[in-house]
Amino acid sequence: MIIGIDASRALRANRTGTERYSLELINALLDLPSEHRLRLYAPARPQFRLFREQAELVVLRGQRLWTHTRLGPHTRRHPPDVLFVPSHVLPIIGPPRMAVTVHDLGYEYFPQAHDWRQRFYLRWSTRRHTRVAACILADSAATKADLIRFYQADPARVHVVPLALDPAFRREREPGRIAAVRRSYGIPPDAPYLLHVGTIHPRKNLARLVEALAQVRQRPAGRDLMLVLAGGMGFAGKALLQQVREQGLADVVRFIGFARVHDIPALYSGAACYAFPSLHEGFGFPALEAQACETPLLCARTSSLPEVAGEGALYIDPLDVQALAAGLERLLEDSDLRRTLIAAGSANVQRFSWQRTAQETLRLLEMAAA
Repeated sequence: MIIGIDASRALRANRTGTERYSLELINALLDLPSEHRLRLYAPARPQFRLFREQAELVVLRGQRLWTHTRLGPHTRRHPPDVLFVPSHVLPIIGPPRMAVTVHDLGYEYFPQAHDWRQRFYLRWSTRRHTRVAACILADSAATKADLIRFYQADPARVHVVPLALDPAFRREREPGRIAAVRRSYGIPPDAPYLLHVGTIHPRKNLARLVEALAQVRQRPAGRDLMLVLAGGMGFAGKALLQQVREQGLADVVRFIGFARVHDIPALYSGAACYAFPSLHEGFGFPALEAQACETPLLCARTSSLPEVAGEGALYIDPLDVQALAAGLERLLEDSDLRRTLIAAGSANVQRFSWQRTAQETLRLLEMAAA
């Protein structure tokens, strides 16, 4: 059997959750012992090795509407047994059997963060998935519930397949390495800091996090506390930057942009706490990343986050700034709680494996091709 896979998102240099999922899952599928052939489609050849040596790569040159103008027509003329798109949008014209991963429906909760064209396209494509996809994969039970709620998807055709974390992603044990990474991003050597990794978007709830930071800094436990934001400025970046300036926090909130991949574990490992007050997540990679790096996790009790973070987080109401501030202060002061959460988080990470994700994905693709 030939399994075709859209590998376009895996080629992107700055990888957010969807891009990381595509790359990690493709390589995990290639690692499985299988009689099936995996055929990858991409708009360009990677400049350096991204995929395992056994990958079969078909380069379909083009950029604009690549999924619909290049991937779809090619796989219609030369159909694999099933085409798998790990990044939400199936081609308008494609092979008879297709499967897709839907990561989240954040645009339904925060429509103001998308212009009308984006909203139309996302809603049209999601509605179409529920009709034409032989199989739909969802990152979490929360995303599956959203597909059923907003698009009346058939529950029998939506399958929850959790994401995972690279086992090499773990706590940085070398203090000199952590210190060097701090210096490279302009983080003072002795200042405790909160970390947040991700694009600055309304659903990330960072405006309330900044308000909570201002409150905590007025208390003894948080007098020197900083906030480090790693990721793209995104839709809400300018507004957050303005808020930080108006609250007099320009010296304590650091916008460091996209961090280098090999620096990210050290950033987690040096943090006093990982702050994850998000209002909506399809999965929530940073929860597992913080736990893998033994960084205490403050987490919103929303959407997929409780099912992903398990018992390894201190949960708060993300709409309540006072509760957010109290949670931060508690994690800074309560060493016993920190130890408990670190131990629970380390155990929780073991529930997730790219090998298991790949095995379940392969089973579903076999079913979709049948």
